[in-house]
Amino acid sequence: MRLPPRYVWTLAVLACFVVVSPVAAQEGALENTPPKGITPEEIITRFAAREKLFKEAREHYTYRQDIKVQTRDGDTVTGEYHEVFDVLYDDKGHRIENVVFAPQSSLEQGGLSLDQGDVQDFRNRLPFVLTTEEVPEYNILYVGQQTEDQLHCYVFDIAPKAIVGKKRYFQGRIWVDDQDHQIVKTYGQAVPEIRDTKKKGKEEHLYPKFTTWRQQIDNQYWFPTYTRADDTLHFNTGDIHIREIVKYEDYKRFGANVKILYQGKELPKADQKPDDKKPDSAPNQQPPQK
Repeated sequence: MRLPPRYVWTLAVLACFVVVSPVAAQEGALENTPPKGITPEEIITRFAAREKLFKEAREHYTYRQDIKVQTRDGDTVTGEYHEVFDVLYDDKGHRIENVVFAPQSSLEQGGLSLDQGDVQDFRNRLPFVLTTEEVPEYNILYVGQQTEDQLHCYVFDIAPKAIVGKKRYFQGRIWVDDQDHQIVKTYGQAVPEIRDTKKKGKEEHLYPKFTTWRQQIDNQYWFPTYTRADDTLHFNTGDIHIREIVKYEDYKRFGANVKILYQGKELPKADQKPDDKKPDSAPNQQPPQK
């Protein structure tokens, strides 16, 4: 988020590994105990491999994304951006975004405007994915174990080792299911933020902390379904309260002939018995909208 009017901006380097604390929401106490029968490094290797599979699989699903961003003064909405679009694919498999609802934004009335970083975040950082190829770019610290509703999870804090070019990164905390070794929840912030107060207009680009919950789709993939941010951005000219709700709905597999491979083998469409399935609608995986 930035203060209007528009400016050409430059990236600032993140100088240190800052850990942000997650919002407690129907979760057990964090236990600072080592995992049993597996090392943190092995957990990272496993979930990164599953994340690569998840990323490839999601590229073969259509879904609807609903983005709502508000500036607020107490309970009063002072500005709003709202966009709903369907993610589809053409006959060559190329991704298409079909906008179905996009009224005129009134965010500037609340003192903000969206920048290119926000656009990238809505599509890439909020549904954060950490694949095998991306792991070397991050510092990853095992911090313990925690129960998220009915899921027992390993917990890691992560932050980029360096900011390279104009690439955006995630900094925060992730929860990894100890059975499927997939990320089921993330809490943190897209980085870098930009605070260049020496430039004319005192250019600033700040971004809220957010939580993304995932749900199991087709009994195998933990896809993002709900993101919520409720934060105050501390601009030099004053604080602005912002709220974001992003929903990912109606996942449908696209292309019956597509094969998803894991460790060189085709993954069956459903390899769990009904009694072995995890609940698809655990409360903290789909918090109620306020």
